[in-house]
Formats: sequence, structure tokens, C-alpha cells
Amino acid sequence: MQYTPMSTTTGSLRSLQGRDIDVFLYESLNPVISGLKMSLIELSVFRQKARGNTPAGVQVKAVVMSEGITSLEDCSRAHRSILPRLSLAFPDQEISLEVSSPGIDRIIKDANELVHYIGRGIKCYRTDISDWTAGILLSASEEKLVLNKEGEEIALSYEIIAKAKLDSIQPLAFNK
Repeated sequence: MQYTPMSTTTGSLRSLQGRDIDVFLYESLNPVISGLKMSLIELSVFRQKARGNTPAGVQVKAVVMSEGITSLEDCSRAHRSILPRLSLAFPDQEISLEVSSPGIDRIIKDANELVHYIGRGIKCYRTDISDWTAGILLSASEEKLVLNKEGEEIALSYEIIAKAKLDSIQPLAFNK
């Protein structure tokens, strides 16, 4: 698994028309989402071509997470808060916005996401033993993560993690 530092100047967000619109949107939307007591986990921006009577536009997908369980109401609040900013960023364009929670079995795309899942169950496929290791995520740094598996702390370097995902079978522990 790779760790890519997520900051306001770099990220894993896609660009639109070769510009750094992804960074602009992340910088613009992240404080809005934070103000709602949520985290912006992922943001994807796609250009939509005109088809028939449908004008060209922009499709934006955002994954947000609140402390505890992210509800439909949380996603709706985020949607209502994000849409005006997108309208300013893309005037005279059709905007399609999809806001969702990470889901109960989200595949973790980059190790920088892990800080958002501390206290939640995750499972990691390890290349050193060719098997899954599951537990409650205690901490995550730039080099490794630490799981609590049945009272035992297990440190895993990202170098030996082929993939990781949320594990809904593990109990929730929100002691952040």
C-alpha cells in the first residue's frame, strides 16, 4: 500500500481540462465539509460531454465521513453545502453531484485515508503471509498502521500491505 501525503497543494484528485481545478475544489470544499463536523475522504471530478439535448457539464463525486455512523442526512447536508460552491466554480454548466459515505466495506485507496478510520475495523491483505489480518485501527503514520486484534497490538508496515478495506464485522470503537 502506498502513502501519499494529502495536503491542500497535492492530492489524489483528478484534474479537469488540464488545470488544477481538483486542488482548487479540494481547498474550497474541505473547509465547508469540516464546518459540518465531517471529513472529505475523496473527491473526483469528471467532464461530461454534451449528448443530444443534454448540455456539457461536470460530474463531481465526494465521499464524506462524520464521527460515528455517516447517515443519509449527513450526506444530504454535505450535498446542500457543496452545490453552491460548485455552481460558482462551474458557471453556466450542468453539475451532477454525488455525495456518499465510505460504506461499510470501502476499499482504502491510499494509506493517507487511514487517519479517518481510527477506531474502526479494517482488514489488510498481507504479502508476507498471503492472508488477511483484521482488527481495530489504533493509529496510522506515514510508515505503518497499528491494529488491535483481540487485545494484541499488531504493527504493519505499508510495504507488506497489498490492499486494505473497512471491516464491518469488527466492533466500532470511537475513542479518537
